[in-house]
Amino acid sequence: MPEDNNKSFTDREALFYHKAIRPGKIEIVPSKPVATQRDLSLAYSPGVAVPVEAIAADPAAANDYTARGNLVAVITNGTAILGMGNLGALAAKPVMEGKAVLFKRFADVDSIDIELDTEDPDKFIEAVALMEPTFGGINLEDIAAPECFVIEQALRERMKIPVMHDDQHGTAIIAAAGLINAVHLTGREMKDVKMVVNGAGASALACTALIKAMGVPHENVIVCDRKGPIYPGREGVDQWKSAHAVPTEARSLEEALKGADVFLGLSAAGALKPEWVADMAKQPIIFAMANPDPEIRPEDAKAVRPDAIIATGRSDYPNQVNNVLGFPFIFRGALDVRATAINEEMKIAAAEAIAGLARERVPEEVAAAYGVEHQFGVDYIIPAPFDPRLMETVSSAVAKAAMDSGVAQKPIEDFEAYRLSLRARLNPTTSVLTQVYEDARRDPKRVVFAEAEEDVVLRAAIQFRDFGYGTPVLVGRTNAVKEKLAELGVSDVDAFEIQNSADCEYVPAMVDYLYERLQRRGYTERDVRRLVNQERNIFASLLVALGHGDAMISGITRTFAQTMREISQVLDPKPDAVPFGIHLMIGKNYTVFLADTTINERPSAEELAHIARETARVARRLGHEPRVAFLSYSTFGNPSGKWLENIRDAVHILDADPPGFEYEGEMAPDAALNPTVMKLYPFSRLSAPANVLIMPGLQSANLSAKMLRELAGNAVIGPMLIGMEKPVQIAPMTALAPDILTLAVLAGAGVVS
Repeated sequence: MPEDNNKSFTDREALFYHKAIRPGKIEIVPSKPVATQRDLSLAYSPGVAVPVEAIAADPAAANDYTARGNLVAVITNGTAILGMGNLGALAAKPVMEGKAVLFKRFADVDSIDIELDTEDPDKFIEAVALMEPTFGGINLEDIAAPECFVIEQALRERMKIPVMHDDQHGTAIIAAAGLINAVHLTGREMKDVKMVVNGAGASALACTALIKAMGVPHENVIVCDRKGPIYPGREGVDQWKSAHAVPTEARSLEEALKGADVFLGLSAAGALKPEWVADMAKQPIIFAMANPDPEIRPEDAKAVRPDAIIATGRSDYPNQVNNVLGFPFIFRGALDVRATAINEEMKIAAAEAIAGLARERVPEEVAAAYGVEHQFGVDYIIPAPFDPRLMETVSSAVAKAAMDSGVAQKPIEDFEAYRLSLRARLNPTTSVLTQVYEDARRDPKRVVFAEAEEDVVLRAAIQFRDFGYGTPVLVGRTNAVKEKLAELGVSDVDAFEIQNSADCEYVPAMVDYLYERLQRRGYTERDVRRLVNQERNIFASLLVALGHGDAMISGITRTFAQTMREISQVLDPKPDAVPFGIHLMIGKNYTVFLADTTINERPSAEELAHIARETARVARRLGHEPRVAFLSYSTFGNPSGKWLENIRDAVHILDADPPGFEYEGEMAPDAALNPTVMKLYPFSRLSAPANVLIMPGLQSANLSAKMLRELAGNAVIGPMLIGMEKPVQIAPMTALAPDILTLAVLAGAGVVS
């Protein structure tokens, strides 16, 4: 899978990521209750005998009673790991675990990585084929050519489940999608295109074969390897390359490119010279997909041919050819119809669906939530990787192609219902958070880390810098911070900006600024100077207030309330705003926003209405259409009580000035979240379970949030502080480095300000 070469992390951080919490990136979690003896008797003996007999009688029932129908094996022998070559099966395991994570993250496909310690194609084939009863599909990965051709072909012939070598076909499908749109934009037709392919490995030959299948004539394609064009009779050409040999007078890539419409490269950095691009046809189409550096930089190609349309494998240029646009959704569609194979028709359908999605106008809510900045054109011929529409668009197209080509064992009867089911599989929060991180990299900010002498804070700050999210401004004693950085393995300690109140040049201005604020609140100038010199939260807040930082994070060494008091001495709420806290509870298919969990002990009706509006705004920013429930122990007056008026009045306030989202209350949590209980109240204005829960007071809110954090672990983000004039976040004292990093990125990106 092509990746960019802007390595935004250190080797140390990559190792820490893979080792922290628990080694690796995947785990097995039961999907059924296993708490009681009865649960166990159903899960294993004697209850398990019933589905065993059902499957023995009807093998297709395995997809009904086991995980097989949603389980893909990611299999390699480690002979071609990314761009690093043959490092062996065991060394490939982190990559295969990562691929399993992508399957789950993008398409809700369960995946297990398998590393086979053999370079013998026959042994590899036999081992994989024998596992057919276990899996619903096989994703081959990082296997060297030409063995990968032999292995895939043999397994496709032998197995009756989908088999795909993603290094070949994943890149081919995304490149073909981009080519469809580039040809369209330049007024060409596939049958007239003259293409030169540079590279003759697995991916390049798969791209060539698929593009020919989509209408580019065989005789119009010249494939070049290290020795130049492949033509009939050339010596040293194997059977896979010779299948693409065409008569040509060209004996070099430079000669082959004269007058060519398309350059498709999967070769090496710098392989395409700018002067050769100048000799290509009008509006040349250049797909420079070498990993990690392209055959030609887009800016170099544009310098000689401003009319060129260019795609690369890099995320820092437009038109990224990224396999993640394809393989998760191809397997999703294939699994859902229980396809016996992934055939050419399904690959073409995927390419056409991806191309078609790029031509559709990006809805405003998608553009805002997922950072899709372009509409169809020369810089947007391939959809953004995080476009949530990929799931339903590509998977549906693949499923239909499987049905039309006769390889589907379980045809879909209602495609609209199928599309809705696909949409419901994924939680948009995960996509949006990923995009927020990308936004932070595009517009890095200066974030003040107020407690930089703490290991957990420094780890987050190091990652913040190394991942390219911005500049961490470290507050603490200079020598102590430097010693901690060195202990954590940082080699360029002096590159970090450390602000120490003992010698900071900004202190005089800070004292003047704070004394102006506090002199009528009982503080002398001496008191203020002491605060600036001795209180890190005061000092850090002043850095932000005076413009030396864009945002701030604190909270590890002091309670939320104390930290908030100190920050509030320097920074004010936004005009007409009520500061409050939000916790995010993130599940597999849902996100719930819980507010106010940190500040307002007994909020008034006006404050509750304001909190509801602002929390709904954050929910929309994170990809959700808000459905707000004002919670209480009472549901619509049953039972009645004396603490309900502010909740009811908050609803009336929204009634008087409709906010543009669904809301209801007062209601108990089950009436807001449980569809069965919701049916008892058909008059409720909520069309589905609530995803924004407005709590009646701080006691219930804070208790709920902390209990859920302890029970749900890393599925909770927050508290997130909303409503201050500057982006400020206060992490819980128990926060780990990833928690602090997330809050720092959210603050820097302005998502929760």
